[in-house]
Amino acid sequence: MADGGGEGVSPSAALKDQGNEQFKSGSYLKAAALYTQAIKLDPDNATLYSNRAAAFLQLVKLSKALADAETTVKLKPEWEKGHFRKGCVLEAMERYEEAISAFEIALQLNPQNTEVSRKIKRLSQLAREKKRALDVESMRSNVNVGKNLESLKTELAAKYGDVETGQSIFSFVVNVIESAIKAWHDTGKVDPRVNFLLDDQKTNTQKYAPVVNVDKDSFAKAACMVAPKTIISYPQVWKGQGSRKWKLDQSDGFFVQFESPALRKIWFVPSTKEKGRTLCRSPETLDIGIHEVIPRIFKEGDPQT
Repeated sequence: MADGGGEGVSPSAALKDQGNEQFKSGSYLKAAALYTQAIKLDPDNATLYSNRAAAFLQLVKLSKALADAETTVKLKPEWEKGHFRKGCVLEAMERYEEAISAFEIALQLNPQNTEVSRKIKRLSQLAREKKRALDVESMRSNVNVGKNLESLKTELAAKYGDVETGQSIFSFVVNVIESAIKAWHDTGKVDPRVNFLLDDQKTNTQKYAPVVNVDKDSFAKAACMVAPKTIISYPQVWKGQGSRKWKLDQSDGFFVQFESPALRKIWFVPSTKEKGRTLCRSPETLDIGIHEVIPRIFKEGDPQT
């Protein structure tokens, strides 16, 4: 609400009063124009900037509203209304922490203002929720699969004795898991499938994509299966005890089973809901002897399917 005044004893005061009438009737653009005319006549009048900030706020011209609110505070730092106005603009900009700071100054200048107290309480809650939402988004975009599977890279290098082959297989696994996590975040599901890493020395890669379902004319160095937990009938695990006991509670998520002639691994990527958003956690390593979802694909020691 724009601030009122007394009798129009000067041109600037008259313009302000006209602006207030336009503001009350909802004609915010006309009100802003009248306040601007008044400011040209009385450029050090804090009330005029405050009123124009209110009009700009209603017009959602937030940068202009903030500039006027800050000018109001500069011209009249002990005036509660200027800090209140600034807080309202910052609130509309969703800059909650800064809005709280402005409202706290307003409350110091008038401790009896219950409206300001309510705003501080509400914005403190919104600030916490916004921070949590940002944290969730950060976690969604920063699941570091490569870092979590660092031990796999070491094992592959040891098994194959060839850094290049080990790295290509490691990158394949990481890419499959990262793609599954992205699909899970975007849609809340993954399609069950087995991806194969083709041996480009033995396969016509112009005919086959690097990651495909394999038929008789193609050869694979490794495979990686992705399957959502919901499709797995797993009574020996879901109801198992001791080493077979499922230790990831009721977490939703998906399995990733890696197969190669030299090495087999399985992980579970748990998923939770945070602030209404699906959030995948880091892959959890499982015991392949207990938790395998599909039987061995490759003959042990044989690189071909």
